[in-house]
Amino acid sequence: MPLTFTLDPAVTPALRDGVLDLWTEVTNSGGAVGFVAPVTREDIRPELLRHLAEMAGGRMRLLVGHDEEGRVAATAFLAFNTHRLKTHWLWLYTVMVHPKYQGRGYGRDLLAAAADAGRGFEDIDAIRLTCRSGLGLERFYASCGYREVGRVPGAIRVGPGDHRDDITMLLPL
Repeated sequence: MPLTFTLDPAVTPALRDGVLDLWTEVTNSGGAVGFVAPVTREDIRPELLRHLAEMAGGRMRLLVGHDEEGRVAATAFLAFNTHRLKTHWLWLYTVMVHPKYQGRGYGRDLLAAAADAGRGFEDIDAIRLTCRSGLGLERFYASCGYREVGRVPGAIRVGPGDHRDDITMLLPL
């Protein structure tokens, strides 16, 4: 059964907890979403609160995919640029699909929904995101229409002696 995507859902305690649980599960299953496992909900909560503050300030939007039971199963945050010369593109952050749904095409569905959302914003021509090397994420994003436009070798340290490239991807809308 496909996910149901909603842009800018009401931020309720259930939504906050659902996103927090998703972020924790994705991280602890090896997902590259800003943390390195193992993490707890309390490790992630401050970052989620920063995202929610950005949303409240109108600088970020939330896209949520709910499963058939109404649980948060996927998310992406779309962030607008504040620099006057870069307002024609936005950032895609914290792209996540619950581990139990991996391999069902929900990641592609999430990215398609994010692109549709981006096309609906005035004067947005492209979406940029960054990803960590070593997990094949750049191949996945490329298969969804993104192209690699930059790479900083070793810019991400996930552990002692474990450095990964920081890869920038772009999707023209």
